[in-house]
Amino acid sequence: MTTQPKTTRAPRIYLAGDTVFRPAAAELFRAMKDICTAAGLEGVCPFDGQAEVDALAPGAETSLLIARLDRDLMDGCDAGVFCLDPFRRAADMDPGTAVEIGYMAAQGKMLAGYTVDGRPYPRKVAEYRSRAWGDALRERQGTGGSGGMEDADGLIVHSEGMVQNAMTEGFIRLSGGTVCVDADLLTAFAMAIDSLRQRLPGLAAPHNN
Repeated sequence: MTTQPKTTRAPRIYLAGDTVFRPAAAELFRAMKDICTAAGLEGVCPFDGQAEVDALAPGAETSLLIARLDRDLMDGCDAGVFCLDPFRRAADMDPGTAVEIGYMAAQGKMLAGYTVDGRPYPRKVAEYRSRAWGDALRERQGTGGSGGMEDADGLIVHSEGMVQNAMTEGFIRLSGGTVCVDADLLTAFAMAIDSLRQRLPGLAAPHNN
């Protein structure tokens, strides 16, 4: 009796972020998938398996379908890499990506993050408020916990030492991951992929082109 050799698949990595909204998103995802392949991984982007969506009219049903399809893709992945760039010129990242961080963290999967904007989160908030509303942060009226400043509405400005909200970057770090920063998006992404590759069990050295 001949025993067939066992076949193993490359770990599947969910490519999360505001990339889906960017110009030339398809080209960006192709470049990201190439980086994953070179690292011995399989990149899975939100566009995968969603060709049917292109033929649908915008609306709540289409939006819910996209959410379900993205959730199914995450369920089939072994780890996730997340873009933490500020979204729509605000201080905070894309809220959909933040949800995905929490979802995959709850599944106990390995996470990594990347961004081109390494400013500390409180500085992002301060500069956004100044630019968008023409006001400044002030010393917080209270002590303890995270946040020594507050905005003009009295909301605490928190997450010192992080580039994003502590519940987003924090979940990545609690999974054992890191957030990689570089002025070039694909370079930051490649750094995050390499950090994941080093943590995923049973992987050989990355392929050389």
